[in-house]
Amino acid sequence: MDNLSDETKRALKLWVVLAKCFNAVAERDKRSIARFGLIPSEFAVLDTLYHKGPLPLSEVGKHLLLTSGSITYMMDKLEKQELVERKACSEDRRVIYARLTDAGRERIETIFPEHAETLREILSGLSAEEQEIATVLLRKLGRRANEGT
Repeated sequence: MDNLSDETKRALKLWVVLAKCFNAVAERDKRSIARFGLIPSEFAVLDTLYHKGPLPLSEVGKHLLLTSGSITYMMDKLEKQELVERKACSEDRRVIYARLTDAGRERIETIFPEHAETLREILSGLSAEEQEIATVLLRKLGRRANEGT
């Protein structure tokens, strides 16, 4: 490590801290979601459809960073629970929309406020101002990281 520049050492330290922070928050998030009998990707599908409305399956996948195979698997699981349904687009039969069923809407409307409160508590280690600053800085970091792709 002695042969690394201070800039590189600082970047490595930030990466370790960022990864540990993400893992800790994600684990608490996962436990919160599990209380409702869901896994994070199932919750994410319900949450996305609740806030965005019906979407083509490909758009759901893009929002959640899931492959088409993963979104198909999630939709199959959620359809078995009668929480979502697929519907062919009337203008283009190749496009399949995902939408919440009434039971799915009721479920996410029950779950979301409690889960949001859990996230507020998890992130309360930072003041409101610090959360705003962190959001700006992390967004900036993400954009820079995406420039390399």
